[in-house]
Amino acid sequence: MSGGELAVIAVAVAVASCLQSSIGFGLGLFAAPVIALVQPALLPGTLVLLATGLSVLVAVRERTSIDFRGTGWALAGRLPGTAVGALLVAWLPTRGLSLALAATVLAGVVLSVCGWRPAPRRRALVGAGLASGVMGTATSIGGPPMALVWQGASAPRLRGSMSAFFLVGSLVSIVALAAVGAIDGRTLRAAAVLVPAVLLGYAVSRLVGRRLDARVRTLALVASALGAVLVIVAG
Repeated sequence: MSGGELAVIAVAVAVASCLQSSIGFGLGLFAAPVIALVQPALLPGTLVLLATGLSVLVAVRERTSIDFRGTGWALAGRLPGTAVGALLVAWLPTRGLSLALAATVLAGVVLSVCGWRPAPRRRALVGAGLASGVMGTATSIGGPPMALVWQGASAPRLRGSMSAFFLVGSLVSIVALAAVGAIDGRTLRAAAVLVPAVLLGYAVSRLVGRRLDARVRTLALVASALGAVLVIVAG
């Protein structure tokens, strides 16, 4: 990886880390497309490793605001959703599946803008976790479904709960990727080199966090819609 490529990836990771630290998701949403263009061999291993570390930082920072009960129900849906996503990817045309998932998220965003705010109760959380598992496996962008169901939460609760949810999900992904040899020396070295970019993004989020808290719901919806659009375009 040349110095120029590293610089481009580092900037993308820093910006994406700031976003994720501010609203609870977004690292894969913004960094994955850039890495895919510059060094696709680093995906998904390097990004999953970085996401795990960042999730730990945010979850610890917002630990008093985490909705542990809700996170547990969401994870109950996420794990089988991951398996379902893998099966769907194997059985169905990837393009059609991606479009269907993205259309569902966009519909949710439109309904939310019109006033729909689903209560983060057991059924909604399990359903969102299931959708996140399917979408994350099929497209690498699993944050929007959870953001929709937690959109009415306070900024600290949204960040903390999303981070706890993705921390467990990332750990499961690391185990799975390691089992199939998708995490190797190259991805580990790249992740180590990019740690300062993650820390920079996290530090900046602490400085701008209070200003963004009042707009965190809007940011979450915009990021969700953008993620769906990226899935459609990339598909």
